[in-house]
Amino acid sequence: MGRAEVAYLTSDAGVAALAEVAEYPLSDRSRVADIAAIRNRFAERGTALIETTLLRRKAVIKLAGLADVSGWLFTDDALQQATAAPVARHRAVRLAGAVVHDATCSIGTELAALRSTAAWVLGSDIDEVRVAMARHNVPDVALCRADALHPVSRDAVVLLDPARRSGGRRRFDPRAYVPPLDGLLDTYRGRATVVKCAPGIDFDAVRHLGFDGEIEVTSAGGSVREACLWSPALAEPGVRRRACVLDRDEVITDADPDDCPAGPAGRWIVDPDGAIVRAGLVRHYAARHGLWQLDPDIAYLTGDHVPPGVRGFEVLDELPLREKVLRQALSQHDCGQLEILVRGVDVDPDALRRRLRVTGRTPLSLVITRIGSGAGERTSVFLCRVSAGT
Repeated sequence: MGRAEVAYLTSDAGVAALAEVAEYPLSDRSRVADIAAIRNRFAERGTALIETTLLRRKAVIKLAGLADVSGWLFTDDALQQATAAPVARHRAVRLAGAVVHDATCSIGTELAALRSTAAWVLGSDIDEVRVAMARHNVPDVALCRADALHPVSRDAVVLLDPARRSGGRRRFDPRAYVPPLDGLLDTYRGRATVVKCAPGIDFDAVRHLGFDGEIEVTSAGGSVREACLWSPALAEPGVRRRACVLDRDEVITDADPDDCPAGPAGRWIVDPDGAIVRAGLVRHYAARHGLWQLDPDIAYLTGDHVPPGVRGFEVLDELPLREKVLRQALSQHDCGQLEILVRGVDVDPDALRRRLRVTGRTPLSLVITRIGSGAGERTSVFLCRVSAGT
């Protein structure tokens, strides 16, 4: 999609055409016929109209609560990388009262969150099409076209979100981001910056690039959404790693106590939120909630209670990893729906589930984990009943 398409989609004729195309279901069943009808009606404009309509429908779900995006413009890559609404709002709260320059603003998702909390907001992007879309999406925010590797602001917190996708494919090497992460860190060294990264980024590699601030890992909707690099000027004193579980409004940092023993399973097994695991703060989380580890090197926790709002696995039995034994135990408990969680053991959950051939009515879980190391290492399987968090 180019500038000409953006100009058309924002014109009176384009707005009317989009309203007409929005009436088509474009479902799996009707899509072929709908696309043919739209292209017959709008000729070469049909592709842009169809793409925009479909992206708006996706955006209404992903960005719910951020803004009314039903009239926004998007590209597919821009929407895929756009920050989910809860995460964008969380970051905007951390930046409340600041002057913020979003130097990779894309189509304006972060700007929509920041404009309600920041003292003043500027957006810029090197892509002229995305700047044009942002100008339509957030018309009340100052915008310009600029290369993030050539700063155009002073005395502002700089928010950076380098592209981690190309043609729908992820880039895993931070030096392959666009712009490259090492280039951004060098360009803004000494300034207050916030840099969004993929949640799986190698923290040690980031430190080797010279980053010396706080790494925050955030989850929402049960999924780890991103890692975010907060420069020392913006980091909480003494904090190098932070996990934010937005669903429960829970924050864990490496400045919290981490006195957590290891021991036999209690009544419950707890699988910590992915943000906590990814940030390396399992022991800190356990210490806060009075839990302990099954093994010092494995992220499963156990205890005699389940933290509020957390899904727990009530231990019914501890078994060896022998399929005949497991099959008998599952049959005795009338297992029908089986969930299998694995850590520290080379087991394919899907393949094992097929081989166990459960046929009952009761939903159960198997938690398979390594316990111990060296000569004392063993694999334990905990047969569990799941309880939703309270």
